[in-house]
Amino acid sequence: MQLRQLGTTRLHVTPVAMGCWPISGITSLDVNPTDSLATLRMALDSGINFFDTAHSYGTSESLLAEVIRGRRHELVIASKGGLTRRDGRQIHDATPKALREQCQHSLRQLKCQQIDLYYLHAPDPNVPIEDSAGAIAALIAEGSVIAAGASNLSLSELRRFHAVCPLSAIQPPYNLLQRGIETDLVPWCLEQNISLCVYWPLLKGLLAGQLPRNHVFPTTDGRHKYPMFQGTEWQRNQDLLDELRPIAAELNVALATLAVAWTIQQPGITSALCGAKRSWQIQESSAAAALQIPPDAMKAINQALLRRGLPDTKAAV
Repeated sequence: MQLRQLGTTRLHVTPVAMGCWPISGITSLDVNPTDSLATLRMALDSGINFFDTAHSYGTSESLLAEVIRGRRHELVIASKGGLTRRDGRQIHDATPKALREQCQHSLRQLKCQQIDLYYLHAPDPNVPIEDSAGAIAALIAEGSVIAAGASNLSLSELRRFHAVCPLSAIQPPYNLLQRGIETDLVPWCLEQNISLCVYWPLLKGLLAGQLPRNHVFPTTDGRHKYPMFQGTEWQRNQDLLDELRPIAAELNVALATLAVAWTIQQPGITSALCGAKRSWQIQESSAAAALQIPPDAMKAINQALLRRGLPDTKAAV
């Protein structure tokens, strides 16, 4: 895959990254170590050099460590701190002390001496952004981390963070249906030479088109709490997928490939973090790097999105 520069750093990443949340099995169903390891290996075999994990992602860091052994120098590893899990619940904890402890824990889990890109996972309502930014700046100064990132922050919070600790990347949600960042974060990042490494390019699997209209989400599947997967919104999304399928078929690609390709071809987007828990899923996503959507297909996609209208969305954290 052709590489893209991460901010102004010496790091260069593939436009399709492997997002390691699903392989943790915390909210994803039918996850097991054998398939998770096979999926990570398929990501490597598909040419992906960029892997995104976090302190709060359970076993994903240790699984990743097993797969990248002997190849660490070829890869760009991102992790995050500021969120943790206690008694099955997600907890905000982005004090300087917690961020240092979480980073050191990630280094041990990953079995490496340095993390390439370390994000503040989310703002802690009890900790000033400047304090969290200062903690990550200190991790960079001591050599534990190469570059700083921030995820799930508003533009005003990003400005405050960036003033204390220069950002190389930010990580918001972005996909065919969630495009709010185009009006604020994208212009700012382009102006500041900050990379956008976006999550949910397939909107938690919805845009892969594998879920039928009559699918019923069990209560153990975290997607049932999002408006996009309920009622009228769900039906309108299925209508959109029905319009996109012929476009994907004409290009001889999977619907997931088309959705990811659209994402990484938008202005300002450096990489799309594609979650997967099976090898075939990351194969479909990685194929997006080789797909250049022709102008007539891009026009048809945009017309379908206009007919879909603005969706009802919900934040991840």
